[in-house]
Amino acid sequence: MSSSIELEHVTKCYPNGVRAVDGIDLEVAGGEFVVLVGPSGCGKSTLLRMVAGLEELTEGRIFIGGEDVSHTEAKKRDIAMVFQSYALFPHMTVEQNMGFGLRMRKEPKAQIKSKVADAARVLELTHLLDRRPVALSGGQRQRVAMGRALVRDARAFLMDEPLSNLDAQLRGVMRTELRQIHQRARGTTLYVTHDQIEALTLGDRVAVLRDGVLQQCASPHEIFAAPSNLFVAAFIGSPAMNLVEAKAVTGAISFADVRLAFEHRRPDGAELVLGLRPSAFEDAAFARDEGLTRMEVVPTVVEDLGEEKHVVFTLAARAVIPSELRTDDGEVARDAVFTARVHAKSDARVGQPMQLALSARHAHLFDPSTGRALHG
Repeated sequence: MSSSIELEHVTKCYPNGVRAVDGIDLEVAGGEFVVLVGPSGCGKSTLLRMVAGLEELTEGRIFIGGEDVSHTEAKKRDIAMVFQSYALFPHMTVEQNMGFGLRMRKEPKAQIKSKVADAARVLELTHLLDRRPVALSGGQRQRVAMGRALVRDARAFLMDEPLSNLDAQLRGVMRTELRQIHQRARGTTLYVTHDQIEALTLGDRVAVLRDGVLQQCASPHEIFAAPSNLFVAAFIGSPAMNLVEAKAVTGAISFADVRLAFEHRRPDGAELVLGLRPSAFEDAAFARDEGLTRMEVVPTVVEDLGEEKHVVFTLAARAVIPSELRTDDGEVARDAVFTARVHAKSDARVGQPMQLALSARHAHLFDPSTGRALHG
């Protein structure tokens, strides 16, 4: 039976003073799939290891199934982990690898065989049970590692970047398989990744971390459509959200030489950060709404992706880049480099002026001093 996971002000501070995880409150409901995502060093793996009992807490409490396990040994927490490394025994068959943990717990042989067979059916590994890891593909090995966790009937499943060793195409396949496995097994899952595509496609909810602090935890749609602050806005989305300094004017937002009609309650001249997803733009030649704002741009790069085109252009406005996403030299570009996602049939060409259409419905506003999202 799946159990909830509850974190109360969970903190990890190392002897050198580094706070890897800082006061995180998070609840994962029974049967829910929650993804922890963020840049390298944000504390997501450390948090997962604390839930697993592999790292000691500095402050706070962890509950699994309502039981306080904050200081309980890892082996007594009844959780199953899947790591980035498959960690399969090369001399054992798939069946033996999947049942290894159960044998260590001295469960009856018939029960082990039944549990392994059930997990193999869910993971479509039945025809591979007699093979050894060397005869398996990377995706099959990862499924065996997941099967070893599934047979445990654990209270919760913890996964630490289990797909990162796979090539891009196989990761896409495995994301779909993982989601299907979870829908069948309905195990409570806490999943760590640095890949936002994984986060948005796998999670019932996505928790974004930055410097050990939880920034936002919400559904994939809300994380994408209503980011709580500049960091989440910039981190989630591919291509990334365009962020630029702007000013409030009567009934509009002004940036570069563009005046975007927008109802707001800010005084004239108020400084703002404007965020625009690439999908907020369209080639004006294909725009049906005559009320959209038109802007002339000169593409510097045009990427033809078959189903769509990405048009890259520069505006005479200052780009806004959250500190963790700056270039190595720490400099912030004065000219904002924008990306627009347009129709595949667009005639966009490098160096040739074109008109883009833009709707205020897709605009996001942020406070430049705090980074918080502004509404209305």
